[in-house]
Amino acid sequence: MTSPEAITAEILRQTALRGPAKSICPSEVARALAPEEEAWRRLMGPIRAAAIRLARAGQLEVLRKGKPVGTETEIRGVIRLRAPRDGGAA
Repeated sequence: MTSPEAITAEILRQTALRGPAKSICPSEVARALAPEEEAWRRLMGPIRAAAIRLARAGQLEVLRKGKPVGTETEIRGVIRLRAPRDGGAA
């Protein structure tokens, strides 16, 4: 299984490459870590959890319908991820 550290690193790598003006789909992270369909699909839950942790730490923005969403409550549905527009937490 892919480690939480590897998932976090890949999310941050991909969002940094795109920059704060563009977002990524969590499945892009999953496919980069595990190209086989069965394997990458199993990573979607852990990737979503890592994204929420990063957003709470100010290192990432979670988007729904193109707008940032709060992480205080459960985030449902399709999400995208992007680097924070303000550069993130120090």
